[in-house]
Amino acid sequence: MSKMNKVSLILSGLIGLSAASLAVAQGATSALKGHNADAPIDVTADRIEAQDRADRAIFSGNVKVRQAELTLDTARLTVAYSSSGGVQIRRLDASGGVVVRSPSENARGNFGVYDLDRKLITLIGAVQLNRGGSQINGQRMTIDLNSGRAVVDGGQAGIGQSGGRVTGHFLVPKKGQ
Repeated sequence: MSKMNKVSLILSGLIGLSAASLAVAQGATSALKGHNADAPIDVTADRIEAQDRADRAIFSGNVKVRQAELTLDTARLTVAYSSSGGVQIRRLDASGGVVVRSPSENARGNFGVYDLDRKLITLIGAVQLNRGGSQINGQRMTIDLNSGRAVVDGGQAGIGQSGGRVTGHFLVPKKGQ
């Protein structure tokens, strides 16, 4: 790909993690393709700090976010919004064990950003994507909710890292079952 130290794995549709899906990854679709990113967002947490002058709110402690069938769990969430003509959420920044779940997939990372204007979800740091018993690991994943395409990058080589590689474990369907 573009750099020897960096492997990009582009899969359509939040990575349909079976051998058959990988073979036809360009045509696969995701449970998140077609996700209603305009649906209301519900947030619960142990604590909220409203910073109206900065147009943001900080939720902390056992934070749970729900939008349609998509959920996000994290320790801390910063919600950026615009307040002209009512509150309109623009971006969610999550930190501390971020877990994103859809009906068929779940993804984990150290940090997460959900850009509602661009309809992009990005997870960074120790990223893991699971579907069915198959799994992909990397350092960064970007999910485009418009197209259902996910990109997983291995990241830069460093201390205690796997040298910037994406890794995967895929279940193969058994014939005749």
